[in-house]
Amino acid sequence: MSTLSAKNPQRDTAVLLGRHRLLLGLLHAFGGRERNLDFQKLLFLYCQEPNANRAYEFVPYKYGAFSFTSYADRRKLVQRGLLVNDEHYWQLAPSGKRAVGGTQDMSLAAFARRHCDLRGDALVAETYRRFPYYATRSEIADRVLRGDEKALERIVSARPLSSLATHLLTIGYEGRTLESYLNTLLGAGATLLCDARRNPISRKYGFSKGTLAKGCEGVGIRYEHLPELGIASEQRRSLESQADYDALFAEYERNYLPGQRDALTKIATWVRGGERVALTCYERLPQQCHRHCVAEALEREFGARLAARHL
Repeated sequence: MSTLSAKNPQRDTAVLLGRHRLLLGLLHAFGGRERNLDFQKLLFLYCQEPNANRAYEFVPYKYGAFSFTSYADRRKLVQRGLLVNDEHYWQLAPSGKRAVGGTQDMSLAAFARRHCDLRGDALVAETYRRFPYYATRSEIADRVLRGDEKALERIVSARPLSSLATHLLTIGYEGRTLESYLNTLLGAGATLLCDARRNPISRKYGFSKGTLAKGCEGVGIRYEHLPELGIASEQRRSLESQADYDALFAEYERNYLPGQRDALTKIATWVRGGERVALTCYERLPQQCHRHCVAEALEREFGARLAARHL
């Protein structure tokens, strides 16, 4: 049974995030039921519209543009009774229809009219032609674009090219969505993500170990976790200024990091084996994260090839 009110659609809508309203409204504009692949591509195209509610970001996935966050929201809306729990379809439940209400968003209605007859391979091909970057990891591009050599060439050209001069990267996920984070890694040519957190748990969607590893795998990036490089959370609780961070990292470099040579050697071995390794933790600024200490130790121990670029 839904936890939302069946008799008060205004209260139902009030508890929804803006992007949840977008999912329900877009689905409603297309009649309330769409196949998984079709709805994902329609959501993608709508989010690329001028002045649209760009509530979702996307990554190049095995069938083209894909939003992990939209599926996380789908699960929430199923739990709330607003969507039907169907493995193959996005479908509004009766309470979802009531939450949308009788008013129709004009931009969603206009978009639905323009795309009412575009489904299946034709819809996928449309997204690939217009936005070739998102087809760069597609497993079906050759089939859906058969005979369209120019479109296939644009997909090849859209694949990120990175300088071979940088083999070690660092990145924090603070302020990023999972999709923007993965796109940044892809753009930098990362092939392996090394999670340097002691406890890889996050309240922010996408960045707990299991979800992050699955997201990386989906875009062709290998995930590895080296918890021995992390700093205990209790040591970070009283950090209020850059001086506090500097003192913590000085102690980490002096008393802890020298004992982690095995972990450092493992990273160096990955790089020597051809991987482009990205060290990751939470903080966006590297000077406020211990990953910069790890990167500097790698450069000192293993040479300039391990000099890092901070994303």
